[in-house]
Amino acid sequence: MLHRYGLIINVLRMRGLWIWVVVMNQFEVSMLDQLKRGRDEYGVVAVKAEFEAEGTRPDELLRLLELARRADLKVALKIGGCEAVTDLLASRLYGVDYIIAPMVETAYALSKFIDAKKKTHRDGAGGSSFLFNLETETTLGNLDEMIPVAKSGVDGIVFGRVDFTLSRGMPRSAVNDSSITQAVLKCALACAEHDLELVVGGSIATAAIPALREIQAIRLDRFETRKIIFSGDAVTKANIEAALANAVDFELGWLRNKRSYYMDIAHEDAERIEMMEVRARANEEGGKVGLKAVR
Repeated sequence: MLHRYGLIINVLRMRGLWIWVVVMNQFEVSMLDQLKRGRDEYGVVAVKAEFEAEGTRPDELLRLLELARRADLKVALKIGGCEAVTDLLASRLYGVDYIIAPMVETAYALSKFIDAKKKTHRDGAGGSSFLFNLETETTLGNLDEMIPVAKSGVDGIVFGRVDFTLSRGMPRSAVNDSSITQAVLKCALACAEHDLELVVGGSIATAAIPALREIQAIRLDRFETRKIIFSGDAVTKANIEAALANAVDFELGWLRNKRSYYMDIAHEDAERIEMMEVRARANEEGGKVGLKAVR
């Protein structure tokens, strides 16, 4: 029996095969209920992890994958960069559905992402969709020349509102400013015209609902919080505030579970450390006694 990340894995031997049975802890049971409720009532379509800013570790990603599969949801992964080949290979190994490259600001950088995708998925995408982040003023300025490149090798664009706002020298609190929404609308028009998916993220809370509805009127395939991805039309529903509250509850559960996991690791050798420290002190004191006897 192995115990990690607050879960218990029972290894069973049956008909010559090893079978791994995963038993979830209380945090994960609650998170699974939130995902199923999100799927059935709130338009949740996927969960999300990041190798980039969030720095998701492999064991964390495996837990998220387990929850997603049990809830019959897709998984999105933001990789570390436009040429993060190791991340692309990992995304294929894990069976990720949406792969997002961050900070792609030029047509050349986008072409490098496409080249890397061809290297790692040369026999086809295997059901995965590929998108790039539009999250700076520079990218928006280059969008017209990037669109033809995008059509040749990716499926869509993820507009990161927070980084975009900061790239304009505006505070994070201005993320719902009309000028930021107008920038997203420009991207939405381009996606609608060229049949590219549009996903919007960045400080998605109740204050963002009016902006999201304005964007959805042009094109909005999905929108996302840090961990939860919704279908675009979910923002038009009367229960959108409850949907966002459910997403917050999921992320809180995720962070608490993560904290519990690493606290367990931090303390798992506490008794052994204490014993060895006592032994080290005894050795040190014994050495001092021996030194005095020699003198």
